[in-house]
Amino acid sequence: MVRNYLKIAFRNLVKNKVYSFINIFGLAAGMAVAMLIGLWIFDELAFDKHTKNYDRIAQLWQFVKFDVEKSSYDAVPIPLAEELRSNYPDFEAVSLSAQRSGILAAGEKKFVKTGNYVEPDFTKMLSLNMLAGSAAGLNDVNAILLSESVANALFDSNPINKLLKLDNKQTMKVVGIYSDFPDNSTFKNVLFIAPWKLLLATNDDTRSQQDQWDSNSYQILAQLKPGADFGQVSAKIKDIRMKRDDPPAYKPEFFLHPMSKWHLYREFKDGVNTGGFITFVRLFGIIGSIVLLLACINFMNLSTARSEKRAKEVGIRKAVGSVRSQLIAQFFIESISTTLLAFLLAILFVQLALPIFNQIADKKIAILWLNPWFWFSGLGFSLFTGLIAGSYPALYLSSFQPVKVLKGIFRTNRYAAIPRRVLVGFQFTVSVVLIIGTIIVFRQIEHAKDRPIGYSRQGLIEIKMNTPELASRYEAIRNDMLTTGAVTDMSESSGSVTVQYGGTTDFSWRTKTPDMHPLVMSNFVTHDYGKTVGWRLLTGRDFSRAFSTDTAAMILNEAAVKLMGFSTPLGELIHQGGRHYKVIGVIKDMLKEDPFKPANPSFFVLSYANINTINVKLAPQLPTSEALAKVEQVLKAYDPLTPFEYKFVDDEFSQKFGFEERIGKLAGGFASLAILISCLGLFGLASFIAEQRTKEIGIRKVLGASVFNVWRLLSTEFVLLVLAAFCLATPIAYYLLSDWLQNYQYRTDLSWWVFAGAGAGALAVTLLTISFQSVKAALMNPVKSLRSE
Repeated sequence: MVRNYLKIAFRNLVKNKVYSFINIFGLAAGMAVAMLIGLWIFDELAFDKHTKNYDRIAQLWQFVKFDVEKSSYDAVPIPLAEELRSNYPDFEAVSLSAQRSGILAAGEKKFVKTGNYVEPDFTKMLSLNMLAGSAAGLNDVNAILLSESVANALFDSNPINKLLKLDNKQTMKVVGIYSDFPDNSTFKNVLFIAPWKLLLATNDDTRSQQDQWDSNSYQILAQLKPGADFGQVSAKIKDIRMKRDDPPAYKPEFFLHPMSKWHLYREFKDGVNTGGFITFVRLFGIIGSIVLLLACINFMNLSTARSEKRAKEVGIRKAVGSVRSQLIAQFFIESISTTLLAFLLAILFVQLALPIFNQIADKKIAILWLNPWFWFSGLGFSLFTGLIAGSYPALYLSSFQPVKVLKGIFRTNRYAAIPRRVLVGFQFTVSVVLIIGTIIVFRQIEHAKDRPIGYSRQGLIEIKMNTPELASRYEAIRNDMLTTGAVTDMSESSGSVTVQYGGTTDFSWRTKTPDMHPLVMSNFVTHDYGKTVGWRLLTGRDFSRAFSTDTAAMILNEAAVKLMGFSTPLGELIHQGGRHYKVIGVIKDMLKEDPFKPANPSFFVLSYANINTINVKLAPQLPTSEALAKVEQVLKAYDPLTPFEYKFVDDEFSQKFGFEERIGKLAGGFASLAILISCLGLFGLASFIAEQRTKEIGIRKVLGASVFNVWRLLSTEFVLLVLAAFCLATPIAYYLLSDWLQNYQYRTDLSWWVFAGAGAGALAVTLLTISFQSVKAALMNPVKSLRSE
């Protein structure tokens, strides 16, 4: 019996090829979108869960209050680690950690890689998968652990106990090889692990901050003992700093941020966790559900519409002895068979789309072939959708009286089409909202990209100084660079022009009141920095070698001048770090942090000690490759052992928009699929309606109706549905996007033309979709239309 049902189902699919294609392809597309988003969400929710003690590990954060509200930071002072180990028994393990890039050299092979300097408990907490050697060997100050990928790149054979050079200075012994951290790990960029003791021995700044409670530049990881509660322990350690001598004005409050919240819940507002990336996880979950719902609506609409044409089939089968249960089983099997075919096609679509999806989403996602939940949810959904879509023909049509059907006096309920119209309207409402949302996301990105940034990115490159060979020879290197003709200027600084590395509250001026505790960002630069990066001087002058007093001079940005309330800041004295500086110039705000937020108050002072970055302005008249070759030649003359690695500032700045651009591209792709699915359903319904009204159209043509009259007759209903959907979608989109844009202090406006354009686009797509069927029906020969069976 079941075999017979399947055979009939197959014949119906083949007989109605267009409807079968629309049904299966549309549902498969919706399922594929849901699968892709589901795999992405699964990957995001699984972040860091590979760690054995995932639910007991946390990072030390602190709330600080500079002026108005509390801010949160994941950088804390070094002595906090020993304080937790010694005086708080709730902690099972504590480790300081500092991430640094380093040059790893073994023979002729040299690579610049990122790694962490850590204390011994670090490797225990993170459950390293040791492939060779032992993490215990890290107790030796000159020991190093390598990730599998780095070990394979540096050594051709077993690297255990072999030697390598770190930053051309330290001879290190490889004591262990660990598996690379997975891509959905906070530590995926930790490619080598070195002892904390080595950082203390080789870094003057770190060594000087060992006992400084107000130097917040390092990370601390901690693992609680079984049964300990993060909230309760956070309450115990909250006021550690404020209970010590000379508590700072910014009132730090330490707390534990659990590993389970590192990735998805990193945002805080005035001391309260407000979420973070979890917002986008939920958003895409909703989008995936909606796209899948649109596909299901299509499937159910077309299934119920087509089923009404099978009334005569039901009457004949009942007349020859079929019972209602058999008809119900037949319709359900047909519906479920179609959804299962769509599920299999969806898996194929996902497999084909994953390379592009991974590239856009910056992921390495794969189908979970061996995960039972994947198959359970996919097959379960297919069964559910098949039952829902098949319920109308199975339960309603199977109840027909065969006498009425076969006499031709059966008529479907005149209200039967209303649910289909409502569902089509819902489809286009959702589609218009997604279109408007995608446009606004890209407008917001372009709005921030067009924002003045206060310096010139063109031809500007940055080179990290990892070795002392470069740091001590500034003037000689600069002169050689300029001599090549490939460089128009060069300078050095305490960090990238696109990143703000640190600030201070030790900053006072003449009119500062005792209740003011602002955080002012500090920047250490050499002469020629302003000319190299092309900052815009608003008043005063730049640093100059002609003024020996410039070692005690300071340049402020607009935000700092506004903070201090000076109308004429030149000549004012600023007290910072135990010294007095005289303001000699004011520059336009340089955008170094979030491009969607206002610039932070910042100051610039001369320093040839606190620098680690070379800034080079390439000559525009030379090809970039030729200019870079000459820059490399100069640097190799001073530091032949270090690989030449550089970054274009333009590329670094563009990366600030990477997240928003990925979100925009994904949203745009899903919006396009939503429109495609809606149009497939519209095409199918237009075909069905045209087929239903074949005789009516024939009569109208005989009575003189033109092609345009027939086209208008069949199109008006759908156009009105789309217009109603647009009227409903506009306020919904406006409300949702207004709320989203509030997250950005520097934001675009919601222009009327965006809404009008989205509505016009939806209307145009609708007319194109239904015009094919409308015109085809209008051109049909009325003789054929009116001919009786």
